[in-house]
Parts: sequence; structure tokens; C-alpha cells
Amino acid sequence: MSQVKVTLVKSVASRPADQRATVVALGLHKTNSSVIKEATPQIKGMLHKVEHLVKVEEI
Repeated sequence: MSQVKVTLVKSVASRPADQRATVVALGLHKTNSSVIKEATPQIKGMLHKVEHLVKVEEI
């Protein structure tokens, strides 16, 4: 599987609870924090849900 680097670029303040929970489930906590994840269908779905808050780079 390929990997993706996910960076939180916008704050989750004043966002719906499900979007905040998705960001936390991805392992992101503060703005500009990054994590590397496997590009599974589950992760891709989570990224699609919060695509306006994160930056995704293929590794």
C-alpha cells in the first residue's frame, strides 16, 4: 500500500463534532501537525470527509 502524509492546515474550532472526531481519529491534534498513514479505503474516506481542513501528500 502507498502512504500519505496528512497535515492539519485549518483549525477544527467551530466545526461539526463528526469532523473534529475524524481529525482526532487521524491522529492530528494541533494546526500544522502531521502524520503518515497507509492509504487504505478507510483512511481515504476519512480524508474525504475533512479534505477542506487537511493537506494530503503522497509518499
